[in-house]
Amino acid sequence: MQKAQTAQDNFNLIRMHGVADILREHRRSRPTMQAVVDGDVRLTWPQLDARVNRLAHALQAAGVTHGERILWLGQNDFRVLEVLLAAAKLGAIFCPANWRQSAHELAFVIEDFKPKVVLWQQAEVGEAVCHARELSEHAALWVQADDERGYEQWIAGQPDVDIETRVDADTPLLAIYTAAFGGHPNAALLTQGTILYQGLMLAYTESISESTVFLNSGPLFHLGTLTSTLATYQFGGKNVFIARVDAERMLQLIEQERVTHAFVAQPTLEQIRQINADGRFDVSSLWSSPLAPEWTNPMVMPQSAPLNRAPRLYGQTELMGFTVMGWLGGEGAGRPSPLVQVRILDDNGQEVSDGTVGEISVRGLQVMAGYFDRGEENQQRTAHGWYRTRDLGKRLPDGAIAFVGPKTTMIKSGVENIYPAEIEGCLRMLPEVLDACVIGVPDPVWSQNVKALVVLRPGQHLNADVLIEHCKVRMASYKKPKIIEFVDSLPRGRDGQLDRDAANELYGGGGYPATA
Repeated sequence: MQKAQTAQDNFNLIRMHGVADILREHRRSRPTMQAVVDGDVRLTWPQLDARVNRLAHALQAAGVTHGERILWLGQNDFRVLEVLLAAAKLGAIFCPANWRQSAHELAFVIEDFKPKVVLWQQAEVGEAVCHARELSEHAALWVQADDERGYEQWIAGQPDVDIETRVDADTPLLAIYTAAFGGHPNAALLTQGTILYQGLMLAYTESISESTVFLNSGPLFHLGTLTSTLATYQFGGKNVFIARVDAERMLQLIEQERVTHAFVAQPTLEQIRQINADGRFDVSSLWSSPLAPEWTNPMVMPQSAPLNRAPRLYGQTELMGFTVMGWLGGEGAGRPSPLVQVRILDDNGQEVSDGTVGEISVRGLQVMAGYFDRGEENQQRTAHGWYRTRDLGKRLPDGAIAFVGPKTTMIKSGVENIYPAEIEGCLRMLPEVLDACVIGVPDPVWSQNVKALVVLRPGQHLNADVLIEHCKVRMASYKKPKIIEFVDSLPRGRDGQLDRDAANELYGGGGYPATA
C-alpha cells in the first residue's frame, strides 16, 4: 500500500506543469532562437532563462517565497516578462500596475497589494512613483529597473541555477487591477493553469506560432496586450517591446523586426497612416499596404486568423480575457470557449429562459482565483456555484451569447475602462460637493468621454476647472471628467439609488460598450 501511494505521489509531481516549465523546455528546444527584443537588448531563450534564474535567486534572497507578491511600477519593458517568469518559478504573484495612474492611486495599490519587492522605473513615471512611495507606509524592497546600479547589478551576482520548485497549476501568478467597484480597483488573481490554457486558445484564435513576432505596443498592465505576449511566449515566438505608444517608433520596429502581430489602437493607427502615407516604412509583414486597410480592431494579426473571420467577443480580466468568441460560431458575441460553461442567471441563481436578459455567469478553467484580499466580494461573486460577472446578457435562439451591457455602469474611452463610482468618490472628497453622478457621453474619436453631473452644497461655488484639476491630481488623467455640468439635483429611484438611465436621458449619456 505504501509503495502504491509513493508511486502515485511521484506521478502527481511528474504531472505538475506551470508557466516556467515552458521556459525550461524552450531553453533546450530553441537554443538559438530569439525570445525578446527591447532596444539594444536581444536575448535567446537560453539567455532569457539564465536571467530569470538569477532574478529568481535575487527575489528569493529578498524573502519572496510561495504566495508572496512582486509589484512592477513602470512602462513596457522586457523585464516585465522576466519578472513574471521568475515569479512563476517561485510560486509568487506578480502585478504590473497601471503606470498612467496618479501618485495617490499608485500609493493605494502599494498599500493594498502589500508587495515584498517593488520594481520601478524613473523614466517618465519616476515622479509619480516616488511620490507614491512617500505616501505609502508599506515596507518593501525597492529596486530601480532602469538603472544599471539597480536591477542589473542586483541580479548580476546570482547564479544561473534553476530553482527546481514544483508549482501547482492552480497557484495564482498574475494580479491585474481592474473593476473599481467600491471606488477603488481590485486585483484579479489569475493562476498559472489559467494562463496556460488561455494561451493555447488564443494562439489558435490569433494564429500565433514560433514564427510570430509580437510588438508589445499596448500597455502590459492590460490583458489586451499581455495575453498575446504570453501566448507568443508559450509557442516560442519573439516578443518585441516598446516602452509606450510611439507611432513612428512602432513603424521602425515593424520594418526592422518583421512584426507579424501587434496591438494598435484606433488613434495610433491614424497616426501611423499619416506618418507612413508615402510608404517610407515597410509594413508588409503586418499589412498589405502603408494605409493598413485590413485593420479592424487593436489586436492586429494575420488576416487568416480565426478571430478576423468574426471579430465579435465577450470577456473580462477576471476570465483571463476572451470567453465568448464569434469565430466559434453563432450570432451575438458568439459561442463560449471550450474552457468554460456559461449560464444566464437571475438574482436567485436560476437559469433564465432563452432570450431573457440575466447575469452572465461562468464556470471553468478561465475563471480567476478571486480578487486579492476581497473576501466579501469573492463570496458574492461565487454565489450559487457560478462566477457572477456583473455583466448582463442573454442566450440567443441559436444558443450563442449576446452581451447586453454592464450590470454596473462602465465608460469606455479609447481602450480604457473607466468606472463612474471611482470618479464620483473623488469628486465627493471636496467639501463643496453634495452629490455627483458620472456618465459617459458619445465621442467621435474615443467612443465616450467622461461627463460629471455635480450638485454643490447650498451657498457654495466652484469653477469646473477646479473639479477637473482635483480629479487629475488624484487619478490617471484619462479618468478625469472632460465636461462638468452643475445641476440642482440628481435623478434617484425609490430606493434612493442613482437612476443612471434617467441621468443619461436628461444629460446626453450614451455610447456605452455593448455587443447586441
